Amino acid sequence: MTVTSTAPEALLGVYARVGPLLVAGEGSEVIAEDGTRYLDFVAGIAVNALGYNHPVFRGAVTRALESGLVHVSNLYRTEPGERLAAELVAHSFADRVFFCN
Repeated sequence: MTVTSTAPEALLGVYARVGPLLVAGEGSEVIAEDGTRYLDFVAGIAVNALGYNHPVFRGAVTRALESGLVHVSNLYRTEPGERLAAELVAHSFADRVFFCN
């Protein structure tokens, strides 16, 4: 896995970036450009905490891209949002859910 033409100097240096250049993900691991795999203990800080490249998640993203509705405000109804809310209620203690970030 070789990635070329990166420009880290184009990023505002708000915090120091560490470690290797990550180029892929699979399951709970991220993969560096040299092929080294690292267990991702950081997922969840403004990123997806569902793992990487899982077929169910990949299918959901593909369906969203195909529909054109990748993200819609909570002000509007969407079938995937309502379906997820129903699933969460059915499999938890909750009577209702609220989506936010």
